[in-house]
Order: sequence, then structure tokens, then C-alpha cells
Amino acid sequence: MAVRGPNGAGKTTLLRVLAGRLRPSSGTVQLHGRRFDERDRDARRHIAALIEPPTLYPDLTLRDHLALIETAWSGERATSWSGLGAGALDAFGLEPLADRFPHELSSGQRQLVSLAVTCARPCSVLLLDEPEQRLDPDRRALVAEALLRARASGAAVAFASHDAELVGRVADVQLQVSQA
Repeated sequence: MAVRGPNGAGKTTLLRVLAGRLRPSSGTVQLHGRRFDERDRDARRHIAALIEPPTLYPDLTLRDHLALIETAWSGERATSWSGLGAGALDAFGLEPLADRFPHELSSGQRQLVSLAVTCARPCSVLLLDEPEQRLDPDRRALVAEALLRARASGAAVAFASHDAELVGRVADVQLQVSQA
């Protein structure tokens, strides 16, 4: 599902609510019939979200970051999508940069690293806020491929985007939000 709408309409707020990072002003968010609580590891293992840029450790290479993610989520019961694991670097065209540190990257490369870190882990639901930002058309195609791969593996994918081409390629459903 693609969440569309003008800036300030609530796309990011909706994703934060779905990820359990913000309480809804009314109603509830449920996962498997239970109120979603991001502090519950069992619930958390289902949701992978890139809403704000993740913390990247300055003394870890990109390869180290992926190893950290793989270690943290290894042994988890299979969810809908097993994630890209260490292959996330290759999926986002980052393998040639694997031994670089975050401060050695351009803003577009950092966006790809953020996507790789998010898509490396297993999940049932993948939530992304404007995953195409700061990316050229070739890199946006890599994002589309990763989202399609997650969908094909059974993960639910919801993302906010202003990119009509990405939305058309990936989304079955579009949710239009507007300012109140």
C-alpha cells in the first residue's frame, strides 16, 4: 500500500502509529488480535520500519552494521519475509562500499544504507517513509525491487511516497491522506 498526499497531511504520522512509535489519538493498533506494543519483542519482530534515519555507528563499517543486524535478529522464528540479511548491501548496490564508514558516504548512499539496514531483518510488515528520497532513478529502481521482493515473500508493505513511478510499480492499493 502506498500512502499518498501533500506534505503535512499525516503520512509519516500514520506510519509512526502503525509502527507503534506513536499512540493513535483514537482507536487502536492491533497485531494478530492484540494491541501492538513496540516494547514486546514478539510483536517487534513483525515490524521493520524506516521512518526516521536509523542510528549508524561511526566506528562500524557498512558490513559491520549488517552483521550487527543479522546477529540481533538471528534465530527468530520465520515471519512472512526472512529479510535480505547480508545480501542487503548487494541488493541496494552498496557492496563496493561495504568497508566504508557512515561519515564517508553521500546523503543518497546513507539513504541506501538506511534501507539496507531496515530490509536486512526478518519481518511480516515493512513500513517505509519516502524510501526514494535523495535517490537517482537507478537507485529508486533498486528500492522498487526490494519492495517487490518483500511483497513476493508475503510481507505486507506500506510506504509513503511522492514518486508516482515507484507507487505504480509496487503498490496494489493507494491511500490518499489530506490535511484536515
